[in-house]
Amino acid sequence: MPETHLLQSRQTVKLGLIVLIKELFPEESLKIAYTIGEGVFCRFKDTGISVREVRQIELKLKEWILSDPNIEFLKLEDGYYHYRVEGNDIKMIYPCETSVKKIEPFTIIPYQDGFIVNFKEAGKESATWIPPDKLSATYDKTQKWLKNIKLELLRDVNNYIASGATLKLIGMTEALHEKEISDIADMILQRKTILRVLLISGASSSGKTSFAQRLSTQLIVNGFNPVTLSLDDYFVDREKTPLDAKGNYDFDCLEALDLPFLNQQLSDLIDGKTVDTPIFDFVTGHRSTKTRKLHVGKDEILVVEGIHALNPALFTNVNRNVLFKVYITALYELNIDLTNRIPSTEVRMIRRIVRGDRFRGTHPEETLKQWENVRLGEYNNVFKFQEESDVMFNSSLLYEINALRPFAVEALNKIEDDSPYVETKERLLKLLSFCEPMDTSKIPFNSIMREFIGGSIYFD
Repeated sequence: MPETHLLQSRQTVKLGLIVLIKELFPEESLKIAYTIGEGVFCRFKDTGISVREVRQIELKLKEWILSDPNIEFLKLEDGYYHYRVEGNDIKMIYPCETSVKKIEPFTIIPYQDGFIVNFKEAGKESATWIPPDKLSATYDKTQKWLKNIKLELLRDVNNYIASGATLKLIGMTEALHEKEISDIADMILQRKTILRVLLISGASSSGKTSFAQRLSTQLIVNGFNPVTLSLDDYFVDREKTPLDAKGNYDFDCLEALDLPFLNQQLSDLIDGKTVDTPIFDFVTGHRSTKTRKLHVGKDEILVVEGIHALNPALFTNVNRNVLFKVYITALYELNIDLTNRIPSTEVRMIRRIVRGDRFRGTHPEETLKQWENVRLGEYNNVFKFQEESDVMFNSSLLYEINALRPFAVEALNKIEDDSPYVETKERLLKLLSFCEPMDTSKIPFNSIMREFIGGSIYFD
């Protein structure tokens, strides 16, 4: 799948935005905030943008492209690509095309108090575009918190660490997570009499497992006991697994599950029946002859976690009111500067590289080799259902890149210079160079970060 931050033509659009916002609104500061699908949400730092102003920005940006402006690459220095555009010197952490002729079609959509530069839906009917309202609300909620604690950019976190205030930084970050998990538990408990199933989904390396454990603890404290069901036990036999475009088994597609059987067992469990749930043998690639009895009692709730958990196809003919859906996002919200954001995708990739290298015996090169298929699975099976959730939880931590840095650098340096992934290695090392490394020994053992760096109470 195309990554907006890695497509140089899309970065050139960003260059044009920076130049035009400075020209059209000289008193405003543009903030390039976060990715939405194949688009990017932008806003002014301190004020909202009207629909009329958004239309003006789109018109002027397309006129700028037609004018074939002169874009000069100056140098790569201090982690930045330096460009000169119409007398403006601009720093970018990802490279741009110096010709606008390679820019693909795009639209600019007014959204909330800003706008989305949308590449995917250009030329299509606007009705096909689903507003990311829950994702946006999750972003705004964290941004308000960051404003309250007077943190905005990565350098603010670096300053905390450099000044010896790491414990305060960890404490604030973990307290926010604990509060939000507690709030979600309270929402579930308020509907205890009707809820039968808790569904948890999210993209790769979003911290689903640690979140599920921490939420389960909160529920147990309040007398609501989780009963877990693994979707992995419902895989079809290996030889029946669909193949992807490259002829490999596609374990991420919905059809890799025995959906009719899963539907029936979920329905029976919701109805209070005792069922013999399967056990899948990953060595043989077939369902074991052994089964596991499962029953969901009065003061219990069935917990289903996985990439397909929010897919409505899992619960045909089931009343939506008995389901509570949680989507885990890892929306990293600190920019390097206002116009240079740190993509959440890069942070999740670093999480996955570190975890694979430290605990799963996966060489970083193998992790990067798998990443394209991981991303394809997310687009096909995860992101399209995120807005169906009852609540979103942002698993990102203020200090996480700083904490991951030493482990990530060690892992990435295992990639040889002749590797096909050496450019990715250098890109991630450059990104990590902006982060002040920190002592991780004081990170709580129930922290989501521990799922990736080790020492978690939830993993052996």
